[in-house]
Amino acid sequence: MKKILFVDDKPAIGKVLSVYLGCDNELVYFEDPIKAIEWLNEGNEPALIISDIHMPRMTGDEFLSYLKGNSLFKDIPVVMLSSEESTTERIRLLETGAADYILKPFNPMELKARIKRFL
Repeated sequence: MKKILFVDDKPAIGKVLSVYLGCDNELVYFEDPIKAIEWLNEGNEPALIISDIHMPRMTGDEFLSYLKGNSLFKDIPVVMLSSEESTTERIRLLETGAADYILKPFNPMELKARIKRFL
């Protein structure tokens, strides 16, 4: 069973993902990237990270930059979620190191199919 870290400030999305991804994977959810970083620094290593972009305290962009700049976490694939349909933002995040960019609202089955290749 693979461990997936999911970071989004909207708990309802966490509940939806736990239904669709929790059967085959262990889903660890945080509403705040700072708490997710604390969890990672405790020695936890997920197979995949899914992160929203627009969050208070620390944006998904900053979270992604932190992960890709840290030798312990740089190889973990990160899938970014956003409600912004911006080609510029998508390209920037992919160039920063995101493995994929998925537009909200998303079909949970599509998300599951897309992340399968990273697990």
